[in-house]
Amino acid sequence: MPQPPHEPHPNHDRGLEFDLSTLVSRRSLGMFLGAGTAAALAACSPAGTSGTGGGPTSAAATSAATAAATSAAATSASATPTLTRAIAECGVEIPQETAGPFPGDGSNGPNVLEASGVVRQDITSSFGTSTSTAEGVPLTVTLTLLDNANGCTPLAGAAVYAWHCDREGKYSMYDSGLQNENYLRGVQEADANGQVTFRTVYPGAYNGRWPHIHFEVFESMNNATAAGQVLAVSQIALTEAACKEVYGSAGYESSAQNFPRTTLKSDNVFGDDGGIYQLATMTGSVAAGYAAGLNVTV
Repeated sequence: MPQPPHEPHPNHDRGLEFDLSTLVSRRSLGMFLGAGTAAALAACSPAGTSGTGGGPTSAAATSAATAAATSAAATSASATPTLTRAIAECGVEIPQETAGPFPGDGSNGPNVLEASGVVRQDITSSFGTSTSTAEGVPLTVTLTLLDNANGCTPLAGAAVYAWHCDREGKYSMYDSGLQNENYLRGVQEADANGQVTFRTVYPGAYNGRWPHIHFEVFESMNNATAAGQVLAVSQIALTEAACKEVYGSAGYESSAQNFPRTTLKSDNVFGDDGGIYQLATMTGSVAAGYAAGLNVTV
């Protein structure tokens, strides 16, 4: 039965336990059994106008953050976030999170990872048989992958698959009317600094969830595009200040209504710890676009 306009699918992100009880597949089992190789996530700390990152900091981390903020202040609001707290918080494991009911990775229906064109930096448009573009406030997302077993050195050559809902809270490939779309999904290979960057639009808020972006980390690009075993599965929590600003802009009317209904503490994914190790550091504005960053220790 088609969903009413602006209403999320009733099975949106009901938590890891729900996924494990309903998605029995090679990749979901691999994710569960491989929890010992989970990532530890720490927020970056550039200067910004919209919100702050989460997680405890040491004196060294605070000093590094201050230096990074001073440097970043001279850059534009859409500049890539600067690394700061990765070393100080290396080894802190990020909670394994649900991939959601709409991962598009072959574990629950369609598999975009095997499609030609999924490896890309700009994920705003569909590829293949459709060229539709998701509308919304521009957002650049940078993840920095670090190797915990080797002193938090950059995890060059690893790969990340990222995906999220559109500004109305709907997911391509699954929601009514979007089954033939694959926008807001893409794969990137980490560079020599262990970084991957995606250009996208700010996701909307839907009932029951705090605004977020899903991602999976793979050992290599070959593993990602062959839908191989996942090293880590998690979600990025967006900051309250940025969400309030974005959802006050045109096109996000349904998000403006839904956002106040869920807090980080009441969210069924971030609620156990308030998303402290998954809360991105963000900078930017509605007019200039936003940048979000997290350090991901694997």
